[in-house]
Amino acid sequence: MKAKFEKPVQIEEGDSFKVVLSKYGALALDKQENLSDLIQDTVGELDIEKEIISFDDIELPVQILGFYTEEHKQWAWAWDNEDIFGGNLIKSAIQMKAIGEEFDIPEFKSPMLNANFDDCHTLAMMSIAILGMDGYYAVSEGDIDIFVAIESDLIEENNSVQKFRNIFATFQRNFKIYPKIAFESYTKLKGYIHKPHDDFAVAKLGESRIIVGFTERGNVTHIQMLLEED
Repeated sequence: MKAKFEKPVQIEEGDSFKVVLSKYGALALDKQENLSDLIQDTVGELDIEKEIISFDDIELPVQILGFYTEEHKQWAWAWDNEDIFGGNLIKSAIQMKAIGEEFDIPEFKSPMLNANFDDCHTLAMMSIAILGMDGYYAVSEGDIDIFVAIESDLIEENNSVQKFRNIFATFQRNFKIYPKIAFESYTKLKGYIHKPHDDFAVAKLGESRIIVGFTERGNVTHIQMLLEED
């Protein structure tokens, strides 16, 4: 059963880029794994005119978030390139710009950013999680990589306890984030109950539990999984 919370996870005034990534990054990884389960190793083909990306016989509607040029090491938001993509395909990117302007997040409101390929993945991750979309994909088109956001009922959720544990473990290990914020946010965004304590926190997934220990500085000391007994 999904839980309701008095204070939902959302971007707040004063949130830095790192805080926003901490809040939404794990959920984005969760969504990407769902997408990977659907498309497997198939390479996507983008059709801008039809506004879809195809993985063999699977067609998914897209929004253009932005693109990356390796030569210049730059990310360009699609909202600054309406002449290339047209108005319909950049609606999600425009939403990200509005969020950047409302909460003064330069990474969302600057038309171009000095970036590497991993930075672009991070921007796309945050976008799909913040906007409630189902995944993203990077399409190589000559000298640029176009990042598209995907929303489709064909992408099924895997809500296993093991997946939840593994996603959080991967996220806190591979990204520079605030683990306490990340664990609380991921738990709540998935609709589970979060119980904080002095040096650990618990996520209640039905009758199962994920327990994460923290140091005084908020780093993760251990992750324990207690599965519901049959």
